[in-house]
This record gives sequence, C-alpha cells and structure tokens, in this order.
Amino acid sequence: MPEVVGITVHLTFARRAFELADWYRRRGSKVVMGGLHVLSCPEECVPHADALALGDGVQLWPRILADVESGRLQRRYAAAYENDYREDPAPRRCILPRKSFLTTTSLIATRGCHNRCGFCYLATEGLRMPYRMRDPSQIAAEFEADDQPYGVFIDNNLGSRRDYLRALCAALRPIRKIWSAAITIDVTDDPSLIRDMALAGCTGVFVGLESLTDENLADAHKKTPKTADYARRVRILHDCGIQVNGSFVLGFDHDRKDVFARTAAWVEQNRLECATFHILTPYPATPLFRQMEGQGRLLHRDWNLYDTAHAVFRPKHMTPEELEHGYGWMYQRLFSHRSIWRRRPDDWRAVAPYMAMSYLYKRSNRFWHFLIQHELVHTVWRPLVELTRVRHLRFRQRLAERGGLDAAPANVVTAGV
Repeated sequence: MPEVVGITVHLTFARRAFELADWYRRRGSKVVMGGLHVLSCPEECVPHADALALGDGVQLWPRILADVESGRLQRRYAAAYENDYREDPAPRRCILPRKSFLTTTSLIATRGCHNRCGFCYLATEGLRMPYRMRDPSQIAAEFEADDQPYGVFIDNNLGSRRDYLRALCAALRPIRKIWSAAITIDVTDDPSLIRDMALAGCTGVFVGLESLTDENLADAHKKTPKTADYARRVRILHDCGIQVNGSFVLGFDHDRKDVFARTAAWVEQNRLECATFHILTPYPATPLFRQMEGQGRLLHRDWNLYDTAHAVFRPKHMTPEELEHGYGWMYQRLFSHRSIWRRRPDDWRAVAPYMAMSYLYKRSNRFWHFLIQHELVHTVWRPLVELTRVRHLRFRQRLAERGGLDAAPANVVTAGV
C-alpha cells in the first residue's frame, strides 16, 4: 500500500472519492484530499481524509510530504494562488501510457479567467485565482519536447490576455504543430489575433457562447459581446480555418420552451462543426447556488446528479422534466445525419473531410469503445493527426501568402481536424 494517497475531489465524483479514501485508510495509507469540492464542502470531506489541501496543490504538496515524513501531518493546509506561475514544474508526461491517449500533450499556459460567471466553478466562494501566465517560451519548449503532433490547451480561457496570446502564438508558430484551446468569443475583437492563432497551428476552439439571449448573459455577469454579433464572430474564426465547438447552457431564467429549437437552428445556420450543451447547474458555494437556495428552487443535493445532464432545480418557464427532455433532444438533433449534412462546409472540397470528422466524433461510440478496450487509441489516432498536421502546414502557408484579412476565406476543414 502507498504511504500517502492524494485524491482530487470533484462534485459529481465525490461519493466515489470518499469510497476510495476510506478503502485506502482502512489499509493504513494517509489520504490527502484537494480540489474544488474540498473548498466548497469541506465538512463533507473531513470524515474521509487525514488532511485537506485548500488552494494551490503545487505549493502545498511538498509541505504535506515533508510533514508526513516527520510524523507531523496537519489536518488542514491552505495556499493562495499568488506565486510565480513560471516556477511551477512541468508535468512528467513520460509516465503516461501513450497508447491510451489521443495525445499526452495537455498544456496549461494560464490559470484563471477574466470572467466570473455566476454559474461557473471559478466563482466558488473562497476561490481567489488571479490570471497567471507562464512564459510563452516555456510552453513552446514543453510542446516540442513531447513527441506529439497535436496538443490541447486546457486553460479556462487562453484568450483572457490578448497580448499574452499573441506572444504565445509567436512562440508556437516555429514548432509546426497543431493545437486547440478554450476561448471566449470576445477574442474576435481583434481579427488579426485570430489569424495569428491559425498561423501558429490552432485548428479548433471551444467557445463558451452560453446563450443566445442577452438577458441571460447579463444575469450571469458574463462579459461578452451582444448575441446578435455572435454569427459574425464565428465567421471570423471560420475564415481563418479554425473550427468552432460552441458551448451552450440551457435553463436560464429567460429561457422558454422554444430555446431548444431556436438554439439548434442557430448552430445549423452558422455551421458550427460541433456544439456542446449543458443544463444550468448550481454548483455549491457559487452565486448561482446561493440564489437558487434562497429562492427555494433546489430540488435536492444529490451531487451525483449535478453533472449538467440533469435538472437539479426548478426552471422559471418549464418543468425540470421538460428541461431534461429538451437537453436530450438537442443532442439527438445535432448528432443526426440530417443536421451533420446541414452544417457541411460551403466548399465542396471540404465536405468529405468534414463528414469523416463528424461521424468519427459524433456517431462512432462503439468504435471508440473498441479502441479504448484494446489500447489502440494512440496507434489509430496518431497517423490521422499527423496527416492533419501536414495538411495544416500547407494551409498556413497559403494563409500567410494571402496577406491581409480581406482575402478569400479559408477552407475550414482542410485546416485540420
């Protein structure tokens, strides 16, 4: 048995985390728990842990291990997020089993977000996370050192500081790889920055559009452009060959029963390559949770169901059952043959790659289960990603040659999967 076990506790997996912690403790291990659920609901975690870590685990972990070795483990450790992020060690990706992953290059260049949306876990009471950045040269070196053609930035919002994102793009461009990231749509305020992202290898973005109703966004305190301008901003990304996965939250107080059909039609009309949907979920210790609790609208506190796929509160203009049904209907619609075809690119040369990507991503669950079960994910995926990288290098050359932003738009799918 290990002497020390560290467990990150997330809301929907809290019960399983407690089961694992109890199992290890019965066998003599010391269990240290950290994560957002420890911050938001510490009283639930105390009975299952020898110590709680609240805040930046990178700072706390060496202190915790030293105290274990000296026999002075404390019940509670706390650290702020105010250290120099550039001094954090790079992850040891060499210990990951490559054959089990699409890519082992998950990168974190920044921590935090300039938004504090009321429904987001970053708004958890007690969480003070300033926007912190690592040197662009550090990120480029990490990316280059891991022998992978494709990387995923898992930052909350890579575009919160546009000057930083531009510098990061300049550092990434020479390494000739491809990547994707999460951003907010206001990054398109500067179209030249979107072009820099494409020239640096960005092939896709996850964008928290959240809602097509301005009042919902205002209630959530999200700093974002008007929803009437979303379509134009999506075109800016498409014109630079960047695919868009739009994320939408359903069940806001200004959402009525037509929100499902209206949102699905907008996704198809603007030809988003992918869309992700979430039922509005009041996470503990967030402003949204306090609001729902104060209004008596919470249905229960079964954290297993706080997974954005279940209605755990009473919506204003529909029943919880209608909200769940509409959520499921949207995935059925957007993953249907008809919807995939409706969102095909205008350029006929891009239709075949788009269809292949769409069906591989949206309608191939059995295939993915087979690859995962037999540890073939990397073996099968690597050649496809390398082909995409090579294709994207040719695209970048054409994009650089055409100069300004007024030239003919790019082919969104041939830019990369």
